[in-house]
Amino acid sequence: MKKEKIVKNNSIRDVGVVGEVYTDYRDTWRVFKIMAELVEGYNFLSLLKNDVTVFGSARFSNENKYYKEAEKIGYLLAKNNFTVITGGGPGIMEAANKGAYDAGGESVGLNIQLPFEQRINPYVKKSTAFHYFFTRKVMLVSPSYAFIMFPGGFGTMDEFFEVVDLMDQGVMTKVPVVLVGKSFWQPLIDFLKTSCCSVGSISPDKIDEWHIVDTAEEAFELVKDVEGELNVCDLSPNNFYCEGNIDWKIFRVMAELVEGFEFVTGLTNAVTILGTKSIGIDSPYYNDAYTLGQKLANKKYSVVTGGKFGTAEAANKGAFEAGGFSYGIGVRIGNRIEVNHYLNKSILFDFPFIRKLIVTAPTKALIFFPGGLGSMHHLFEVMTLMQTKKIPKIPVILYDNNFWSPLYNFIKTQLVEVNKTIELVDSELFKVVDSVDEIIEEISE
Repeated sequence: MKKEKIVKNNSIRDVGVVGEVYTDYRDTWRVFKIMAELVEGYNFLSLLKNDVTVFGSARFSNENKYYKEAEKIGYLLAKNNFTVITGGGPGIMEAANKGAYDAGGESVGLNIQLPFEQRINPYVKKSTAFHYFFTRKVMLVSPSYAFIMFPGGFGTMDEFFEVVDLMDQGVMTKVPVVLVGKSFWQPLIDFLKTSCCSVGSISPDKIDEWHIVDTAEEAFELVKDVEGELNVCDLSPNNFYCEGNIDWKIFRVMAELVEGFEFVTGLTNAVTILGTKSIGIDSPYYNDAYTLGQKLANKKYSVVTGGKFGTAEAANKGAFEAGGFSYGIGVRIGNRIEVNHYLNKSILFDFPFIRKLIVTAPTKALIFFPGGLGSMHHLFEVMTLMQTKKIPKIPVILYDNNFWSPLYNFIKTQLVEVNKTIELVDSELFKVVDSVDEIIEEISE
């Protein structure tokens, strides 16, 4: 069995240096290391066939019911000529790899070294390792023939929301998304259908496209007939690496990375505000985001948003009209260029994973107004990075208890108490508030 290379230097922070005092992001070696990992990762993925990606907690033992179901699905997939891809670690990842390994099939791991819990499991036949959490996740959420999600912690939530968000944006091919464990996933689905649908940030028909099951057999029935050539989309590995040569698009990624780091270099005392673009000027959320932008500007904070409409426009407008610094860091969807009129400076990216990296890089605090799939994967990615000590802790503030309470209850009940996929202290990485003054107070502390 191939011995996995492990990156031993855990002291180097991840590329998303949230809250970092040092704000020169133009480190040439950092850019080259990121690009090297992207090229190696896309080359590795381009050689795989009929791949299905399995996500889930690293903390489940082999006695756990979800471990056993993950082992079964790995076996069923491999017996039917699917390649099983996981993060290469313990728990659910190990279980799916073990099932594929025991079936004599392709068992793949995309590994990263963390300060705790992550190690390459012994059932991985093919693997590649990453130093940067950012590049490894880009590879894990690259298009597969299906995505099977088991219960997990912040990392699993981040991966789930990123996959469904990329599909919703149309930059990734729509394939089956299967959620295993009804008792775990249903409270999250209920939150999305009540809170998110009520503000128009998610449409119910999008949620109905996902499948919730309890067993490996049910999951396999939903993916077994997925075959043939996977439609090429913007994020397909073969879109970056073709016939042994680096495709020109990889240089576009490099250019965007350099431009993005250049954009945020020197940007200090910034607060990032995220939330849905679906609200109008008559929404209380719009008024509150405007007031927040205004108060932040008066306290000499720069305001960073996605640069579009709704929440972003309101916060930018408040900062702009108060004479503060108002920035927009957005992404192009198709040929549409959507920016609001209240920006001192803005930048747009073609690749959503670059934009997501840059929008949080310079921030001193993250404020989440009610939002949709994009807001959710931003939220869980930042909490994952803080939990795994890849970035320093910063204030993460969720605005409006009525909207966020069901998600908070899901985290405390399912992740902390029932499944123990995170520690109690991890659930305290964010705070829910009900007023703009509370946000200002939290940031000031």
